[in-house]
Amino acid sequence: MAVPAAGMQTLLGFDYGRKRIGVAVGQRVTGSASALTTVSARDGKPDWPAITRLIEEWKPDALVVGIPYHMDGGEQDMTRAAQRFCRQLEGRYHLPVHPADERLSSWVVEAGLAESGKTARAIDPLSAQVILQDWLQQKES
Repeated sequence: MAVPAAGMQTLLGFDYGRKRIGVAVGQRVTGSASALTTVSARDGKPDWPAITRLIEEWKPDALVVGIPYHMDGGEQDMTRAAQRFCRQLEGRYHLPVHPADERLSSWVVEAGLAESGKTARAIDPLSAQVILQDWLQQKES
């Protein structure tokens, strides 16, 4: 099977949370990302069948996971939980998983939602979109 050119890669981005995981899809060829959906989690355990369906549907070449840090760069409980989620994704799907600094992504989305009048239910996939979009832009420069 032919390997797609680096510029054609499809990626899924995740904004990990203990109750909800936002998901976005993006492509290197366009350098852009789109909000996709929210996957539920219970007590920090993701709905793995739902994630498997997304992996099978989109056939990503790699995954990007937002890792939250304090503004000073220090770790927090969610930092370690998101890092664990990265390792679980790698182990289950055998795809490259790239961590992405997600500081301020939720704040950017919340500010945008307030201006647009959209509901807060859209925050998780939109946060995943911001995380993936930022990661794609950093890789281009």
